[in-house]
Amino acid sequence: MSETKKTDVDVLAIGAHPDDIELACGGLLIKLVREGRRVVVLDLTRGEMGSRGDAEQRTREAEAAAAVMGVMAREEADLPDSRLANTTEQQRAIIPYIRTYRPKIICALMAPDRHPDHAAAHALSRDANYYSGLKNIDTGQPAYRAPRIYYFYPYTELAGAPPCVVDISDTFETKMEALRAYQSQFHNPQYPGPSTYISSREFWDGIETRARYWGGRIGTQYGEPLYTETPLMLDALPGLETGAEE
Repeated sequence: MSETKKTDVDVLAIGAHPDDIELACGGLLIKLVREGRRVVVLDLTRGEMGSRGDAEQRTREAEAAAAVMGVMAREEADLPDSRLANTTEQQRAIIPYIRTYRPKIICALMAPDRHPDHAAAHALSRDANYYSGLKNIDTGQPAYRAPRIYYFYPYTELAGAPPCVVDISDTFETKMEALRAYQSQFHNPQYPGPSTYISSREFWDGIETRARYWGGRIGTQYGEPLYTETPLMLDALPGLETGAEE
């Protein structure tokens, strides 16, 4: 783990690979940071099996993106890329991060997903959080379980209509700046690596198209969808806080 002073945080965002977080909820995390919230990112792997770049380069890119977002810390669990699985061994690798940072909320990958690592990370993050709350699993730390998890898709929504969409109109350009830190991964004609799905111009343009679509669904310029597996508690009906339209 990093040498950052450990403390309770508001959000721990868990991705399978560097850039998952920026693609899926970068705008939300930047928004929370600007509100003074404590945000930490945990990459489960270093992305070493990717067709472009290597583990060291992707770590440098992830650190640069974290600096753009302004998060408190970015960690690497160093689990094997392309071999994520919801096993006891891999759960135990995640539990110390949950117990160290004691997040109020975890943001993690949603399933099903076209990438097997993403689908595995969904169940892995969820179950690690549950087992983190069991005191008889000894990591030398007090047991702790985050009370709520929100889920996200980095690419395309496959689980139906999300229950909530976050307005990221004010943070979208900073999200894109963070994504540009991944020079080996996204559209970059100067990079010598092979063409991949996410390195295409179409994929890069699609990031904005997707954000505009979800923003349009809630009446804003840009949005990021979130999923939950449990009901959301409301104190009042959203919309009553605004005045009636003329």
